[in-house]
Amino acid sequence: MLALVAALALAITPTGTPEEDVAATIDALHVAAANADGATYFGLFTEDARFIGTDATERWTLAEFRAYAAPHFARGQGWTYRPVERTVTLAPIECQCIAWFDEVLDSQSYGVTRGSGVLRKTGAGWKIEQYVLSFAVPNDLARAVVEVIEAE
Repeated sequence: MLALVAALALAITPTGTPEEDVAATIDALHVAAANADGATYFGLFTEDARFIGTDATERWTLAEFRAYAAPHFARGQGWTYRPVERTVTLAPIECQCIAWFDEVLDSQSYGVTRGSGVLRKTGAGWKIEQYVLSFAVPNDLARAVVEVIEAE
């Protein structure tokens, strides 16, 4: 629980460069998910955020994604994605208020995955406007994976 409190405090309290503050927000998101803390997790998104999941049908508004995740979080079941590598880029605009990122994640359930998205700086700190989760498919396996998907 202390790790969660520390991660959330970093996410909403500027502590370094904008890139470091963006990274702290994304880290807080992963900590909240692992702890099944829905209030913290969803509080890190903008009101009009989108979550794009691994299934082609998963393009959710924040309300839709909350409805999906709430029962899992209520049972204490979160999901753990540990960042292995991340790149944060600030939009080249004076306000330094838009950032995008991509990250390589290690997942207990899925192994190597990728996250990417966009954040906007608000009066309450950096908030996630869009998060995209995807599977990292090695190129030499891509054709076989596509064939399995097409067979469905």
